[in-house]
Amino acid sequence: MKAIILFTAATIISVSLFAQGKRVPASAGRQEFIEVEKNVKLHVTDIGEGQPVVLIHGWPLSDAMYEYQYQALAQRGFRVIGITLRGFGKSDRPYGKYDFDVFSDDIKVVLEELKIQRAVLGGFSMGGAVVLHYVTKYNAAHVSKLALFAAAAPSWKKRDDFPYGISDADAEGLIKATMTSRQDLIASFGAAFPAKEGGISKNVEKWLESINLEAWPYAITQSITALRDLDLRPALPKIKIPVAIFHGTQDKLCNFVFAEELQKGIKNSYIVKFENSGHALFVEEAEKFNTELEKFAKK
Repeated sequence: MKAIILFTAATIISVSLFAQGKRVPASAGRQEFIEVEKNVKLHVTDIGEGQPVVLIHGWPLSDAMYEYQYQALAQRGFRVIGITLRGFGKSDRPYGKYDFDVFSDDIKVVLEELKIQRAVLGGFSMGGAVVLHYVTKYNAAHVSKLALFAAAAPSWKKRDDFPYGISDADAEGLIKATMTSRQDLIASFGAAFPAKEGGISKNVEKWLESINLEAWPYAITQSITALRDLDLRPALPKIKIPVAIFHGTQDKLCNFVFAEELQKGIKNSYIVKFENSGHALFVEEAEKFNTELEKFAKK
């Protein structure tokens, strides 16, 4: 009986001490949502320690597209930050403008809030146009290097002196489809995204489609319209920081000639060819993508 009493007393004391102790926070204090203006918060993925690598998604994806970059780069000694633009993914979707000035302004607020300096800033597809606009508008504030992944730039649309890209009629048709058959439009990306149909698994295709479907339809329409009207060629000579241009040689959505035109316009730039990739180089050749990004960041 005495032993039972002693055991019970010890248990009570132990539980009491545990209850009085302070729980050590499991979080590293990183913010998942950052307010960029009143009533507008952007979703941010922020993992790892070390040199910052900031990633901007394409249209109409979100920062979730970089799933196979986050942990891989964090394990290699980087702090990897993915920013979802307003209107996409888990970010807020306010009524208003969805153009490249707004996207650039939002990115600057996030980088300031996180006190980021000398980051490698990367952007995919439409996100490539976004980051190009950001570094020219803000003179590469917070950024030491720029990486472009299958960028929809320097001009996504054909122009009188630029015979590449999408025609006026096709651009108008795509914009109309965002308002009349968005689900079918997004489903059609599956065949066009990789170098060859079946080049990515059906599960990866469904995963990317599910991310695309999260975007707010209004933001999809407004941002692709802004991309149609954007011509970055006059701004390219202003870029003084090192630039790496990643591009799939079999890209059906943003022809490889875009990479060549970007290299011509940006003095301190080089191309990394992804011979086995179409537009989805970040998953088609993920290991090469991550290794080449690491090499560029450490140069």
